[in-house]
Amino acid sequence: MENLELVLPEIFLSISIMFLLILGVFKKDSSKLIQNTSLFILLITAMITFNETLSIEKILLFNNSVTIDYLSSFMKIITLIAAFFVLLISSSYLSIFKILKIEYPILILSSVLGMMIMISSNDLIVFYMGLELQSLALYVLATFNRDQIKSSEAGLKYFVLSALSSGLLLYGCSLIYGFTGSTNFDLIADQLNSDEYALTFGIVFILVGLAFKISAVPFHMWAPDVYEGSPTSVSLFFAIVPKVAALTVLIRFLYVPFFNLIDQWQMILVFLSIASMLFGAIAAIGQTNLKRLVAYSSISHIGYALAGLTTASNDGIQNSIIYIVIYIFMNLGLFSCLLMMKRNNKYYEDIEDLSGLSKNHPLLSFSLLVILFSLAGIPPLAGFFAKFYIFKSVIEQSMYFLAIVGLLSTVIAAFYYLRIIKIIYFDKEKEKYDTDHSIWLKFSLVSSTLLILIYFIFPSQLIEVVSKINII
Repeated sequence: MENLELVLPEIFLSISIMFLLILGVFKKDSSKLIQNTSLFILLITAMITFNETLSIEKILLFNNSVTIDYLSSFMKIITLIAAFFVLLISSSYLSIFKILKIEYPILILSSVLGMMIMISSNDLIVFYMGLELQSLALYVLATFNRDQIKSSEAGLKYFVLSALSSGLLLYGCSLIYGFTGSTNFDLIADQLNSDEYALTFGIVFILVGLAFKISAVPFHMWAPDVYEGSPTSVSLFFAIVPKVAALTVLIRFLYVPFFNLIDQWQMILVFLSIASMLFGAIAAIGQTNLKRLVAYSSISHIGYALAGLTTASNDGIQNSIIYIVIYIFMNLGLFSCLLMMKRNNKYYEDIEDLSGLSKNHPLLSFSLLVILFSLAGIPPLAGFFAKFYIFKSVIEQSMYFLAIVGLLSTVIAAFYYLRIIKIIYFDKEKEKYDTDHSIWLKFSLVSSTLLILIYFIFPSQLIEVVSKINII
């Protein structure tokens, strides 16, 4: 227990959630206060994580079931910052729909706590506990706007399919425990016999469960409906934050206990990556709703992040992490634009609603142009570098087919991004949107646009930070 200060971020977050719950129950009309306090809590948690654990080499706690290292600290900070921005820009949207309730920030904090436990897990049971804590909060968030049928439908779909994936995942955990006699990652690695093919079934079941959480093909079926039906601020949370935790768990799960069984799981990852990249890019072409388009686009993007993990090299892992960080900022900017598309307190989500946007809102159009070009991977924007790093690590491992498929899906994706830009700049303009946006929404849009624009000036900064992550 001497290293208890290393789990101080999780302890602080847990106590804060309990405090906010009590405050919300006893103080009437405290939703605004709880919203602002939650933002403060997320910042403090990020600072504690930065101070306490970022310089730690690797320390195992609680009977080796929790690991604190550079990877966990970095991913926790990214998770906390992403959740902070989601909360920051969602208050005006929630107020308009009259769903700014005390439960919203508390559920987001609970979900973030679950993700932090997942990120630090070095044991199948700890990982599963973190996953369920995250998922339970997400079920409720998806149905938060319960007056809308689509939102209730989204929550129900997510709940049913997520429960199925959790069941498969738990079955995979029990198989691995049955064959190795342990749930601890390090002990599993010691017990591992390379010809133990029965373990492959356990790995497959767990990969299926995790593929569902990151909406990789063919376990993506929930994503478009949930993104479309959920409130836009919740869709933003779904799009960026859980992916960080799931990616970290994938890295730990595959590279710590099962690195010697690489021949058995590498092809599964390659399939998930290729299927996600291609399907996400092709399925997005026919979409008319922007949130559904973002859902298919995020399926495609997760395919690229998985491509980095297939390489079985430190370089590939680092490039996947860089990809997910840049992806977060791109999506943050895109959703900030979506939250600005309102007239008389009514939000618009169709691609056609962007018609002639450049004539009435030149700055918003420019931001959208930058973000969409970056998502398409056009140089010299941040999205180009993200894909470039992935392709570089894939080609270095002689996985040429994966690189070709990735390039092909990039070209397909460019088509629907360019179509949106054509609608913004060349179609007939529609009625002007409201301009009375909160200062934080503008700040989020400007900061994410600038980061995407000027990333090429200092790309080495992010690479330098991530290069300290060495798993193999």
